[in-house]
Amino acid sequence: MDRFAAYKSFAQVVESGSFARAAERLTLSTTAISKHVADLEAHLHTRLLNRTTRKLSLTESGQAFYGRCVQLLHDLEEAEQEAAGAAGIPRGTLRLTSSVNFGVRQLAPAIAEFAVRYPELKFDVQLSDRVVDLVEEGFDLAIRIGRPGSENLVARRLGEMRVILCASPVYVKAHGAPSVADDLAHHNCLTYEYSVPRSQWRLHDADGKEHQVQVSGTMHSNNGDLLAEAAAHGSGIVFQPDFIVGGYLQSGRLVPLLPGYEGASLPIYAVYPSRKHLSAKVRAFVDFLITQFNSHHI
Repeated sequence: MDRFAAYKSFAQVVESGSFARAAERLTLSTTAISKHVADLEAHLHTRLLNRTTRKLSLTESGQAFYGRCVQLLHDLEEAEQEAAGAAGIPRGTLRLTSSVNFGVRQLAPAIAEFAVRYPELKFDVQLSDRVVDLVEEGFDLAIRIGRPGSENLVARRLGEMRVILCASPVYVKAHGAPSVADDLAHHNCLTYEYSVPRSQWRLHDADGKEHQVQVSGTMHSNNGDLLAEAAAHGSGIVFQPDFIVGGYLQSGRLVPLLPGYEGASLPIYAVYPSRKHLSAKVRAFVDFLITQFNSHHI
């Protein structure tokens, strides 16, 4: 059994979610991928994957082995770079995850520029607004807003963003603008699934006092873009990050509300699993993001 090929095939099947996609990414046949995984299971005397006609899932043994397998592949890649004298040159594939909105607006242009500098590096980017388990799902890096996550992760601050309260001129004309924070309880507020707490908005007045308002409305979504666009059409009030509503505010489709009050300023982190040797690709890309996000406002 080619142990390295088996490990690589198994990890790619887990990350891709199917044997066919893993075969495509590794430029092998599906039959070859299946044989590598079967040989690995036979070698370990345990089943790693549950296979059904609809999906694959890790067994308990598979889940434990996958974390070790990913670590081993990362360490091997780093060792190869050092042996080749190219530890400082980013190459290979960087698996990255981020929220959908931030990924599209901020990461996409950053990745495009970085890729020009380092053509040997490929990106595998998965956008999701849920909190992804980096080790379990095999990611090198995550970009997170607010909370970096587990204490077992390393977090580097990239910058910060501010949450802005706004609505369309059409909504304000029809329903009036709130004068104080508590007025929001009587307005149609469009709420976001991953806000914590979900339906409580927090603002600070000019004296720094925090105001917590329980809000509700006719629309709730797990996508900030949808809420911002609905608000721009007059549906209600949104409390969204500046990188989502900034363009709407510049065009006048949305206008800021409650002058004298401010939403929270939240840090943006690059988060990665704690490893003894950080790969060149992760180190270089995080350093690049810090430079990019500090040179102009997010």
